[in-house]
Amino acid sequence: MSRTLILAIVIAAIGAGGYYYLNQGEQTPAEQLQSAAEDASEAVNEAATAAQEATTEALESATEQASDAASSLTDQASEAASSIADQASDTAEQAGDQVAALAGQGQELFNSWIQDGTLTAQQFDYDAIVASVQESSLTQEVKTQAIQILDGIKASPETIVEKIQELRNLLTQQ
Repeated sequence: MSRTLILAIVIAAIGAGGYYYLNQGEQTPAEQLQSAAEDASEAVNEAATAAQEATTEALESATEQASDAASSLTDQASEAASSIADQASDTAEQAGDQVAALAGQGQELFNSWIQDGTLTAQQFDYDAIVASVQESSLTQEVKTQAIQILDGIKASPETIVEKIQELRNLLTQQ
């Protein structure tokens, strides 16, 4: 019964974390990844606390019945808590790697425009830049925002310096 209770608590914590993550407001990709990592860590902490509480209750009950049962429950709870902690660590590491990869992709794309001369204060090749944004592996949200900035440059060429900085910020600080 204790194993079932621990498993139910762990599943409920993971489900609550997933539900919270899926029902958040619109965030940038970096914020989404960071939030997912924080939510996973929080869910793990809650699950570990709940597992410890369940283990304590089960241990007291099992101690009354037999010391062997208490030892077995403690081992199972430790393994479950260790597994959850490992999963949270892996999730946080993956989220950090994804944030770094997204920022790197945006930075490389921006740098290529500067190096190719397609985006400078004196020259702006709208079609080439939009095509490269659409072909990139950036998130759809970032692509949409980048194209909006590019549309702003096309509509008001005198704002190119400000818009280039805005575009740089978008692509390099995801």
